[in-house]
Amino acid sequence: MKGLGDLMKQAQQMQTEMQTRMEEMQQKLTDARIEGAAGAGMVKVVMNGRHDVVSVEIDPDLLKEDKEMLEDLLAAAVNDAVRKVEEEVQKQQKEQLGGLAGGMQMPEGFKFPFG
Repeated sequence: MKGLGDLMKQAQQMQTEMQTRMEEMQQKLTDARIEGAAGAGMVKVVMNGRHDVVSVEIDPDLLKEDKEMLEDLLAAAVNDAVRKVEEEVQKQQKEQLGGLAGGMQMPEGFKFPFG
């Protein structure tokens, strides 16, 4: 049963490493600044990786337009930023966690699933 004990030890090490990588990824995403825009850049929204809006920039010329147009552009810029944040989250997950399970060595003759 030495093989199973080694396998359990590897699983614990992998869990610890995964937790460390997840914490690093969360910190990277919290520190990230991702910009969404609409109206050819007349409205810009910056979010962090936790979907918190960090800043909003509106071209002064838009303030002369009607309220509904400004609201639509603001919503479009927020949605653009959300999509970009989601892309960044997926990218970070692949980079941080992608090859983690690949390093786990199964004992010789080990069959999965059991049985």
